[in-house]
Amino acid sequence: MLRTMGNLLYMGLLLFCSVAGHAHAQTPKSNFADVNGVRIHYLAAGKGDPVILLHGYTQSSHMWLPLIAQLSKEHLVIAPDLRGFGQSGLPQGPYTKSVMAQDVHALAVSLGIKSAKVVGHDIGLMVAYAYAAQYPQEVSKIALMDAFLPGVGNWKDVWLLRDLWHFHFYGETPLALVKGRERTYFEHFWNDFAADKTKSLSEADRRFYAAEYAQPGHMAAGFEVFRAFAQDAEEFATYMKTPLTMPMLVLTGEKASGQFLIQQARLVDNNVEGVVIKNSGHWLMEEATADVLPRLVQFLK
Repeated sequence: MLRTMGNLLYMGLLLFCSVAGHAHAQTPKSNFADVNGVRIHYLAAGKGDPVILLHGYTQSSHMWLPLIAQLSKEHLVIAPDLRGFGQSGLPQGPYTKSVMAQDVHALAVSLGIKSAKVVGHDIGLMVAYAYAAQYPQEVSKIALMDAFLPGVGNWKDVWLLRDLWHFHFYGETPLALVKGRERTYFEHFWNDFAADKTKSLSEADRRFYAAEYAQPGHMAAGFEVFRAFAQDAEEFATYMKTPLTMPMLVLTGEKASGQFLIQQARLVDNNVEGVVIKNSGHWLMEEATADVLPRLVQFLK
């Protein structure tokens, strides 16, 4: 009898903990929306103050799962796959960051989001800036994570341009060379842009992204984001003439963009907090999870 009662109490406690846990954080749901002429896939979780998370090159919305788990306790979190990436559609173009931001804004409008906080990493930070520059009254805070802003300051001197070749690596021959070797191509980024390649992306994530980008048309779309840099630079040079005023957090890797992105950010926003993450390279979410996640959660409160 006592044993039966003990088991019932134990099961009740498990049920309570499970319900309580789900009340605070949610497993993101996979969704699709047809907006701005393209089918956009996005993850959504939580409720409350909206946060939009924008991924970078070699990755997709999948990269944000650890942050979604934290933010969804207090926020509605939306993490789209940008056009041409993940499970989103593959339009012919354009792949300028302004148009990619318009996709995300159209998604936000379709979800009834009138104001949001926006976070972007790598290519995603360029889209995040283009979003804030085009819709400044609809962005309350913005966070940029390790890369650079085309067209802003001495952007051609950024550390990443030591690998200038891959910004021009598009067209029929590059596509033929990379076909079936997507992971080999991406290993350059995952390993060489990290402070320590053994602390970069996990094996499971490497397999996941290599499979995503191996889908027909995905590598070609990815290359288009680089082809568009010249147009991005022209548009961003225009945007920066009207500085942003919302709080901006800039997180960079000590072994990656360092102070450069912070200096660029201060040319486009009047309210910038810059933090260089020690002993980290470009892959901040993976290389410095314990440092980066709390900073983002606190900033977005």
